[in-house]
Amino acid sequence: MNARHLILPALATLLAGTACTKQAGDPPFPVVPSISLVSMNRAEVREFQDTLEVLLHYRDGDGDLGHPDPDIPTLIVKDARLAEADSLHLQPLAPVGANVAIEGDLRVMLPRLFLLGNGSKETTRFRIRLLDRAGNESNEVQTEPVTLLR
Repeated sequence: MNARHLILPALATLLAGTACTKQAGDPPFPVVPSISLVSMNRAEVREFQDTLEVLLHYRDGDGDLGHPDPDIPTLIVKDARLAEADSLHLQPLAPVGANVAIEGDLRVMLPRLFLLGNGSKETTRFRIRLLDRAGNESNEVQTEPVTLLR
């Protein structure tokens, strides 16, 4: 084996390692928001009576989650039984223009859920994602099955 075969893999490893290093002043995590599902308060919901509460954990490297304009939706919730998602408003989670990394928990309340058919129960799941002010979309999380009761 010649020296060139040994140098190229070592050089590629060195370059790959330097491409992943953080520079001073870089946020501790990406500016594209990410979310994870922490918990739900219940697996069964009585229609028009119970509120489903979904707890999410979020991270955003530049803190631009939520929007000061209540007409701009930044929280997207999709009921698996429906064709279209609901777009909801989320207040800014950090001061507008602060450009700071943020991380925390977010409670999403889904009140007034109801059955679509004539039966006494239905099962669904909810898919949730966030949009930041720069137009970045978070990953999407999906809840465990939720049974809706009449």
